[in-house]
Amino acid sequence: MKIEGQPALVTGAASGMGEATARLLTSLGANVSLLDIDEAKIQWTADQIGALALPCDVTQAGSMEDAIAKAESVNGVARILVNCAGIAPAKRIVGRDGAMPLEEFKRVIDVNLIGTFNAIRVMAAALRNEAPLDEAGERGVIVNVASVSAFEGQIGQAAYSSSKGAIVALTIQAARELSSAGIRVMTIAPGLIATPMLFGMPDEVQRSLANQVPFPKRLGSPDEFAQLVKHILENQLLNGEVIRLDGAIRMQPR
Repeated sequence: MKIEGQPALVTGAASGMGEATARLLTSLGANVSLLDIDEAKIQWTADQIGALALPCDVTQAGSMEDAIAKAESVNGVARILVNCAGIAPAKRIVGRDGAMPLEEFKRVIDVNLIGTFNAIRVMAAALRNEAPLDEAGERGVIVNVASVSAFEGQIGQAAYSSSKGAIVALTIQAARELSSAGIRVMTIAPGLIATPMLFGMPDEVQRSLANQVPFPKRLGSPDEFAQLVKHILENQLLNGEVIRLDGAIRMQPR
């Protein structure tokens, strides 16, 4: 896909990998809409990069439908969707205070999994009747975000690992189903990326985590994630697969 001129949606665009992706796509000439629940932050970013800010609760059907409809009215039907919205609270299944409250588990599933599916279903429904972009019949590309925790969930990550593992499982299924519409579906499973979540940890914890990466011995950057998104968009043979972006790390139990 040629990125320049394409309408694009990025969820979770207020910070971290979503923000970096929105900045890169805008710099490449895409017409980007930023979707996030943090209205003030996405408006600030949108003003900086010349994008469209659309407050959105990814867990709600109506909120997603309204946001994507607004994006379409300004930029046209989205050809690119990058699903970065997610949360990662840590809690044991059974901790010192007893069983994990069910609502806390549900909240992670709602944001990470339901939010991803919510964006996919609305974007794909709008895109399927648009004209193909090339002779191969490609209409668009969806890039989801899982995590290495989908494969090696650490203690305290029951909800997070479950949500990301489900996104991994969804990848090939969605790619097969949407292939008839010429829509590719890929997923990136990042390892330790220097996002606000990690920056909130003490410096010694950050260094310890970075030392667990075989090579390079550092945290990944959101810009490296964005560069992989760019390659996925431009490489048409990439479809239905999960790519680990992790420096060969395999997470330990704790």
